[in-house]
Amino acid sequence: MERPRHLTLFLCGDVMTGRGIDQVLPHPSRPRLYEPAVSSAFDYVDLAERKNGPIPWPVAFGYVWGAALDVLDEVRPHARIVNLETAITTSETPAFKPIHYRMHPANVPVLTAAGIDACVLSNNHVLDWGEAGLLDTLEALDRAGIRVAGAGRDRAAARAPAVIDTAAGARVLVFGLGATDSGIPGSWAAGRGWPGVHVVPDFSDAVVAAVARLVASARRAGDVVVASIHWGGNWGYDIPPEHRRFAHALIDGAGIDVVHGHSSHHVKAIEVYRGCPIFYGCGDFLTDYEGIEGYGEFRDDLVLMYFPTIDLATGHLARLRMTPLRLRNFRLNPPSPADRAWLRATLVRECGRFGHRVVERDGALELAWE
Repeated sequence: MERPRHLTLFLCGDVMTGRGIDQVLPHPSRPRLYEPAVSSAFDYVDLAERKNGPIPWPVAFGYVWGAALDVLDEVRPHARIVNLETAITTSETPAFKPIHYRMHPANVPVLTAAGIDACVLSNNHVLDWGEAGLLDTLEALDRAGIRVAGAGRDRAAARAPAVIDTAAGARVLVFGLGATDSGIPGSWAAGRGWPGVHVVPDFSDAVVAAVARLVASARRAGDVVVASIHWGGNWGYDIPPEHRRFAHALIDGAGIDVVHGHSSHHVKAIEVYRGCPIFYGCGDFLTDYEGIEGYGEFRDDLVLMYFPTIDLATGHLARLRMTPLRLRNFRLNPPSPADRAWLRATLVRECGRFGHRVVERDGALELAWE
């Protein structure tokens, strides 16, 4: 049988299945919260229903993915990778911080319902419920057959890649990196004898060299290597110069094929550098933010499914398809023509800074580059 020439990934922004979303799933956690202004996760359900109408809870595990499931069935990506910003735990001991995301372990089928292959955990919420919560998360994902990257039981595990064997005959290696400028405390770094996150303290040449060593120790010929990075703040389209320099250095010096950036609550620019895609901010994907006021100009309810297709002969990007969706009633829905136009215009503006264009083709958006 001839080996496929191309490999397609599914990437998206932040997947937050805690708080309000956890409450509408079949096995909710205790709703108590420890936030400055909110004490119950039910309040987030109430906000969403007041804005967009009733949610038929408890919902089936596939409910939240909505129209995304049909898109996944159509595209059939070889690997499905998300940034999971929710601890999966029954721990009742929150970390000393204002916001805590938690999903009950019995709700893990919400991830398998979408066929997720790997969850990146190098973010500022995976330790919301302490080390016990992280260990519960690792155990729950392992039981579900979902690989993890960016956090682990010790330093070596946190830095090891998630390895996905694909039907394309090539492996996908996913390295999770969590930058402190996204709000990840340096104290969350995994150590030689304790669990934690693969924390990136800065964007120096020394960090690039360390990532290069990790890649070299794991990579085989023909592998596609993804660096999935939680970096930067939540709002704003500006790309810090240090982020761009770091992304370029990962491609030039560490052999990274795809830079999957997340943390921003809205979509940001995409750059193709030396044939490799850099997603500076994939935006939110699944959240319980419906009804929360503020930052409306960024339209964090409009999300994208990213499908980069890699040419296995060259390791370069062959095609980038993006499917717009709208988050409403804690569910991903087809967008209106006006919503689709807004997303396209935003991408045209932001990707244009790199000389790239965004075109509509076959019901999706595509990036065009030289």
